[in-house]
Amino acid sequence: MKLLLFGTLCIATATWAEPQEIASSLTLEQVVDAALHDNAQLRATRAKWEATQERPVQERTLPNPMLSVKSGNAVDDFSFPETQETRVEVEQSFPWFGKLGLKGKVATKDAEVVQREYEAAALDVIMAAKEAYFDLYAVQRALSITRSEEDVVRRMETIAEAKYGTGEVSQQDVLKAQAEITMLRQRLLELEQRESTLKAKLNFLMNQPADSPLGLAVTAPPTEVDPDAAKLFALAEKARPEIKGAQAEIARSEYQRDLMKKEFFPDYRLGVEYGHMDSGFTDFSNSENVLMVTVGIDLPIWQSKYRAGVREAEKKIEASEAALQAAQQQTSFDVQDASFKLLTAQRTLNLYTKELIPQAEMRFHASESGYRTGKVNFIDLLESERFLLNARIMAAMAEGNVGMQMARLERAVGTGVPNMEVKK
Repeated sequence: MKLLLFGTLCIATATWAEPQEIASSLTLEQVVDAALHDNAQLRATRAKWEATQERPVQERTLPNPMLSVKSGNAVDDFSFPETQETRVEVEQSFPWFGKLGLKGKVATKDAEVVQREYEAAALDVIMAAKEAYFDLYAVQRALSITRSEEDVVRRMETIAEAKYGTGEVSQQDVLKAQAEITMLRQRLLELEQRESTLKAKLNFLMNQPADSPLGLAVTAPPTEVDPDAAKLFALAEKARPEIKGAQAEIARSEYQRDLMKKEFFPDYRLGVEYGHMDSGFTDFSNSENVLMVTVGIDLPIWQSKYRAGVREAEKKIEASEAALQAAQQQTSFDVQDASFKLLTAQRTLNLYTKELIPQAEMRFHASESGYRTGKVNFIDLLESERFLLNARIMAAMAEGNVGMQMARLERAVGTGVPNMEVKK
């Protein structure tokens, strides 16, 4: 009888399995793609960037020409619409040489700055989606382990009841097993609450109702990654959107300074005027036709305003250069911090899977054998089983943490930026 009951217990313990992939499985790729495509905040940022892409062509285009029609008579013989003089004039304004090109360059850099903001926002969304996904992955694994553990403890309760029926143990063993089941139920409630919160977060990132059903997270995080800090620093210098954005700000301010320097030179206007004298447009036989060409320029006499504009642009260059240094320093810190945390998470997972869990399993099997022969009491068996459960749950959580730290390292480096082309 003892061998049969404990054989059942061993089989139940051995059947602790990984969560199985089901029809409604949720992959990491599905989550990231949906978040990038549907996230409302990200769509707003992208639309803003696409809007700024339309500014350069506007800034490079000349202003509309002016069409004027003028009619006049002598003061003492005014009879409209019959006029003594009618003139038609077309006038076009031209900015000083190079102004339109600089305005276009400023607008192009403005668009690039917004593009980098979009890239940073996309990376933030990707990181948040991966963090929530791997956290959900760990919690669902912990739920599966805990549910399996409840079955194991119930079988332990059955064994204790059988031994109590034969008088081998006291009723305390049965009561302890029942109390352990209650504690497991409490743990399950906490894990289910956390699972529900994580699903709501993923739904938020994917722009879905918070209670939309989500399947089982089945994409395991990469656990065998050896980050090379030196290579990561070099990659981050080229890939990080905050650095690219600061560089674009510097270029934009330099173009703005060059543009302000050209404000010292006048814009000019060219016009063509055609006029009819005496008879207006009704009788061309008695009219005198006049053709005139007009040239005009602005008078940039308020030099202090333009000098202030140049100084403003130079200060913005200084500010942008400082912002670039800050972005580079922040990137260096983020990469160092994230790579170290990833290594720590990997070492923790290895500690659990290669040392702690094997030790806990040996302890459980030793307690099992001792209880079978009456050398170990039920509480020792229960504690060894509880220790093994905790070790397995900690390993599941550590595995999820590896995935989350990997996501943070990717964000720190600036990799994983989606295609930035604008659809025309």
